[in-house]
This record gives sequence, structure tokens and C-alpha cells, in this order.
Amino acid sequence: MELHIFARFHARPDQEAAIEATLRAMAIRVRAETGCVAIGAFRSVSDKALFHVKSAWIDEAAFHVHAALPETGHFVEHILPLIDHPLDLTPARSL
Repeated sequence: MELHIFARFHARPDQEAAIEATLRAMAIRVRAETGCVAIGAFRSVSDKALFHVKSAWIDEAAFHVHAALPETGHFVEHILPLIDHPLDLTPARSL
């Protein structure tokens, strides 16, 4: 059953451009991964420091493979200092 991941990133002051660049590069890389159905990065129209990523995976196992990749670990290490909160991921399934 397809798994969707919703991720929220709220930038620290003056880190918006760095987050945008990081999310764009990550989405291009992840889109090519086996098991990734779709991925998109978004920026809020009302809060320029707020970003979201929505990804879809063929199943939970495919997402776990993605999460275990060294590139994913590097992404997390890079993005954490740019945001003002702990990593915020919500796994979900369609109703």
C-alpha cells in the first residue's frame, strides 16, 4: 500500500534561500530513487520561511530503504541547522 510522507521545514532567520536550494537538490535526487512514486517541494505563500515536502512511495519498505541511504542522512545533517525545530515528518496513507 502506497505511503505518503509530509515533511515540514521552518527556516531559521536568513536561511530561507539555503533551505530552498537544499530541498530542490534533494527532490531531484530522490525522484530518481527506486520506490519513489512522486516528490514535490513547496514554499508557503503566507510564511516565506515555511517549506513542505510531500513524497509518495510504493510502500513502507521503499521509504525505509530511502531513509537508510547515506545521502538521506547527509540531507538531514545539512538541513537540521537551517531549521528552528526538530525534524517534522508525518507518514500517512490515503483515506
